[in-house]
Amino acid sequence: MKKVTLVFWVTLAITAALSVLGAVLPDKFEQISSMVMRFISNHFGWYYLLIVTLFVVFCVYLVFSKYGKITLGKVGEKPEFSYLSWFAMLFSAGMGIGLVFYGVASPVSHYMKTPPMAEPGTREAFEDALRVTFFHYGIHAWAIYALIGLVLAYFMFRHEKPGLISSSLESLFGDKMTGPLGKTVDIIAVFATVVGVATTLGFGATQINGGIAYLFDIPISFSVQFIIILIVTVLFMISTYTGLSKGIRYLSNANMGLGAVLFLATLILGPTLYIFNSFTDTIGLYIQQLPSESFRLSPHNEEERAWVMNWTVFFWAWWIAWAPFVGIFIARVSRGRTIREFVSGVLIVPSVVGFLWFSAFGVSGMDAQNKGANIAALPDEQALFGLFDQMPLSMILSLLGILLISTFFITSADSATFVLAMQTTNGSMTPPTAVKFAWGIAQSSIAAVLLYTGGLQALQNALISAALPFSFIMLLMIVSFYKALRKDKGRNQ
Repeated sequence: MKKVTLVFWVTLAITAALSVLGAVLPDKFEQISSMVMRFISNHFGWYYLLIVTLFVVFCVYLVFSKYGKITLGKVGEKPEFSYLSWFAMLFSAGMGIGLVFYGVASPVSHYMKTPPMAEPGTREAFEDALRVTFFHYGIHAWAIYALIGLVLAYFMFRHEKPGLISSSLESLFGDKMTGPLGKTVDIIAVFATVVGVATTLGFGATQINGGIAYLFDIPISFSVQFIIILIVTVLFMISTYTGLSKGIRYLSNANMGLGAVLFLATLILGPTLYIFNSFTDTIGLYIQQLPSESFRLSPHNEEERAWVMNWTVFFWAWWIAWAPFVGIFIARVSRGRTIREFVSGVLIVPSVVGFLWFSAFGVSGMDAQNKGANIAALPDEQALFGLFDQMPLSMILSLLGILLISTFFITSADSATFVLAMQTTNGSMTPPTAVKFAWGIAQSSIAAVLLYTGGLQALQNALISAALPFSFIMLLMIVSFYKALRKDKGRNQ
């Protein structure tokens, strides 16, 4: 533990204090955090829409610019991981468990309960449900991750800087980034990572519990969720001990294999032609309405404006809050890629996979809803299992679903412990196992305490609020990165 920095202790103290507050005064903490989050959404919604669209435009510019040939590493350096392993790892870390959790729940909810514009249950609501789900999980989300990952990979592997958010700002602020200002930047990034992963562990445990409860005579309770967290903690500790090139890589590849089996099963057993037709139609709607949707705030329609604040602005803040963790991890596994290859891969491949996933599960869920299965009435964590209950081989599919959630759960936690240890040991590419274990235990403990006291939602609100200051850091990272690119000596290989 001798290598840990001040960032480790300060962030751990802040997170522990907020967790204690959430445990002791869950209602008050949620009330205050909700009030702060609503204030930010109402007053900065326009800002979130503008900056996230700016991130997309900047990423697209880089793909077609003269800088696209620059390697994220030394001249002629080859990528560390194959395309398959690279895509699997960035996808598992970036959005895997979210797709499983919301693959059915999100489209069905937008169809029956929270349509953006149309009446619930109508054909227009069906189309809007799939389109806005594509929008919230598509290119905009991955542009946020790509930006952080690209900037960090560029400075880490081409300029041999430490793997810290603060290091990416040195071309703007110089030595100030090694002092209190730089530490503050890194503390914000580490805090967002800790809280984001803790809430995800909590949600993952509730979904596994929900699936078991749906299938077997086991209650939804904290004791079951605590056992789940305990088992997963032991498993991701084992994976953490084996290192990046073994544990996370193997599990990420397993995730993609399991996900592919579940996807193909749903595609074949579900309304196959309807899924393909809806996917094709929604891709067209998504591309056609992408510009207007990116800036839609509906200032003259209070109901529509409230929907944008509650959903689009919430998602953009959520992805920004997750960006330090996902971006740093993507950077770490992307050495040797060119800027063009990196940005194209991170933007397009996970987005298309997500679109296919939501089409298969979302369309199947909405179709089952139309045929009498009241999936919309189920809690989000049970919507997937409610869909499988309407299909042949339902028990096998549900067990595969629980297994996939568990492996995504493990890889998310495993990736996070690596990133947190890296960020709190001055950007070390091989952080000590003891530090990774410390963060793993801290994350699981926070998730368990907040599940027990009901403070998980409040901590999620705090995470969304933390996205605002980090968004300013992201804007500075763009400026710093572009300034460094222009000074690059032209080693465009």
